[in-house]
Amino acid sequence: MADPAEPDKGAGTRAGERRRYDSPLRRERTNATRQRILEAGSALAHGFPTWDWRGLSAGAVADRAGVNKATVYRHFPTERLLHDAIMQRLEDEAGISYDDLSLGTVNALVERAHAHLSSFAGRPDAEGEAPTVGADQRRRDALLRAVTSETPGWPIARRRMAAAVLDVLWSRNTHERLTEAWGLDAEQTTEAVTWGIALLTDAVREGHSPGPRDA
Repeated sequence: MADPAEPDKGAGTRAGERRRYDSPLRRERTNATRQRILEAGSALAHGFPTWDWRGLSAGAVADRAGVNKATVYRHFPTERLLHDAIMQRLEDEAGISYDDLSLGTVNALVERAHAHLSSFAGRPDAEGEAPTVGADQRRRDALLRAVTSETPGWPIARRRMAAAVLDVLWSRNTHERLTEAWGLDAEQTTEAVTWGIALLTDAVREGHSPGPRDA
């Protein structure tokens, strides 16, 4: 029987192996690989002819990043997680963060988002698959929080209606509608959208909720 006071040399060796395996150098390399995968996904997304992301597969990203498919899945177990992470990367590139969104900062973020859209080759595709649900949900949640903070007496349904209209004005589809159907250039599109958002945010702050107005 081993002396309880004597350390288990086998356990110590295994712990040492784990420490070496999880070394700072290994973590740095792992993070570098993850970033290379996201950079590859971003480059592919910028080059797609439409916003249909069905072509943004793990295999396509692996080929662009110069890694094997298993490596992509090791970092992102599903393609939805991969798409969400790529969309987060695109938001970071555009300088967009929903963490501290308020009615006072919506227009600044919309200007950044619309300016960033001009860097993509893609155009809307009615038959295509939406890029990601994660980014949409983050934006909707942030807009609802921003409206809620300014409307303590409003019913939740009215808050959701106001946040929903802000979301529609912000959306890529609105940007494309104004440029493609109305022929506005990028600057005019941004000015039109931010004008509409300013009117809506002012109405919210003044207590004008969606729905029938009082006589």
